[in-house]
Amino acid sequence: MIAPPEAAMAAGKWQELTRWERAEMGRRLRRQGWTYGENMDVLPVGKGTLAGWCKEIRLSEEQIEAIKARVPSQKGIPKDTNWKRRLEIQKIRAEAQLERPTLMMAPLWLAGTVLYWAEGDQATHRLALVNSDDEALRLFMRWTIQFLNPSPCFVLALHLHHGNDEAAAKAYWARALDLDRPQFHKTFIKPPGTGHRKNHLAQGVCRVMVRRSGNAYHRTMAWIEALPEALRPHIANLDTGR
Repeated sequence: MIAPPEAAMAAGKWQELTRWERAEMGRRLRRQGWTYGENMDVLPVGKGTLAGWCKEIRLSEEQIEAIKARVPSQKGIPKDTNWKRRLEIQKIRAEAQLERPTLMMAPLWLAGTVLYWAEGDQATHRLALVNSDDEALRLFMRWTIQFLNPSPCFVLALHLHHGNDEAAAKAYWARALDLDRPQFHKTFIKPPGTGHRKNHLAQGVCRVMVRRSGNAYHRTMAWIEALPEALRPHIANLDTGR
């Protein structure tokens, strides 16, 4: 819509107008059947402010129909707001597929990738492994540093049973994983009377998560997806006793 002369003049002298004059100009355009978007194209004001100024104004049926005729409806049209991220992920996965044949020759890469395939978190889109075996967790950490992030930030979270010594468990995992002043998320403590085992581990189970590991997660998933085909010749030659 074409702005009336007074609106164009007001926009040019916006800083000189009083608060009431600014609000009145917004209301005047709204009374003439302008949408908030059309209003914002002329006046330097946000939609929330406009809505506050114009909350008492009701458009007529003719004005609403005129808006529908000149402004295409966006209802039912999904907005793709993540296309850039999807392209980034596609590039990461393509690179992972290309480097996988070379990495297959590295025992640590193969061991760590198979470990993550079996035990790793594949639902949260970040690298994390839960285990009661400190050797498995150390392998996961070495694998992460060697192949995904040379300077990762590891964060731990413990799963304990009621009656476990939380401070002692944290000290145990800090020593076992060779971490100086590790970061811990809130500990999950299973309450009594929920069928927990009597021979539970004093140090509980530890979850090691890598902060800001979205890209590393997608690279890992691409590696894992390629593993069955890459390992099939070796698995097919195994003597299963049948």
